[in-house]
Amino acid sequence: MKFLVIGDVVVPVDLLVEAAKTLDPDAEIETSYWDTGARSEFNKHSLNLEKNGPSAERPPADAYEKIADADVLLVHFCPVAEELIEAGKNLKLIGTCRGGMEHIDVPAATAHGIPVIHCIRNAECTSDFAVGLMFAETRNIARAHAALKQGVWRKDYVNSGYTTSMCEMTLGLVGLGHIGKLVAKKCLGIGMKRVIAYDPYLKQEQLDAIGLDVQLVDEETLFRDSDIVSLHMRLTPETKGCINERLLSLMKPTAYLINTSRAGVLDKDAFVKALQTRSIGGAALDVFWEEPIPEGDPLLELDNLTMTPHTAGNVVDALPKSPLLLAKKIREYWDTGESDMVVNLKALRA
Repeated sequence: MKFLVIGDVVVPVDLLVEAAKTLDPDAEIETSYWDTGARSEFNKHSLNLEKNGPSAERPPADAYEKIADADVLLVHFCPVAEELIEAGKNLKLIGTCRGGMEHIDVPAATAHGIPVIHCIRNAECTSDFAVGLMFAETRNIARAHAALKQGVWRKDYVNSGYTTSMCEMTLGLVGLGHIGKLVAKKCLGIGMKRVIAYDPYLKQEQLDAIGLDVQLVDEETLFRDSDIVSLHMRLTPETKGCINERLLSLMKPTAYLINTSRAGVLDKDAFVKALQTRSIGGAALDVFWEEPIPEGDPLLELDNLTMTPHTAGNVVDALPKSPLLLAKKIREYWDTGESDMVVNLKALRA
């Protein structure tokens, strides 16, 4: 078996090589490096991929030759566009050690019969953070802290007329993948009144079988009934801007929106309007349409919005462990032929 691994400044080549060796100690391993400059420049290139897809950036020039007879391609954030996939004549699997798939042309891989597998490297810490944002926004923790730093003993907030305990609230999860399920478990543990979810890829029997006390509902019911709506969705052409004015208008004027997934799933204009007009109670964001947030952005003027600088997944061990986690998911897939981490498995079997 032959691997091509392409590292970058965030996930080095040697970590991907180590992961490849766990899958086949005798494999031939070719290496390449996606050079984005210093770590401080990496975010510009990754954000370009997230916004514009795998053709927006170029992979290393030597990758086209090295992939020619490779069986497996392992990357972190290196772009894998159709051109690179077509160069891999023997390619049988593409793996990426991150959750987002914006850097990989999944339809092109599917057209060539190649499974694409990923791993949710920061699921636990992202789910922790999402719950933390719920507390921070509903109880004004960040705003109170900011006021005290300015010498203001603040007791009055936008939501002072309807502030209540989390155990009195219904949580609605849009997307019930790995992170969504973890958020559900943690919020059930907190004792939230009810947890509901919308996920068109799941059936109620599947949740019942794993003992997860979450009720699947339609999208409209979720936005109408929830006191907190938390987004846990992939950004795809189908989901881009799908949380729009129509859905936001269904929310209670006392309800909160939390987003730790991708900014692009949310219609920014409709979202800002909902907060400005107080048609929803408040919101918390860890992801943004432009990062860093530019000066003069209307988000910066809102007093019913908690913001953090895309740090939900930032824990010290998530990145170093991610290649080995990916290798574990690949091994499980090879051993069983099944995996919820193969993003195009259903399409390949259609």
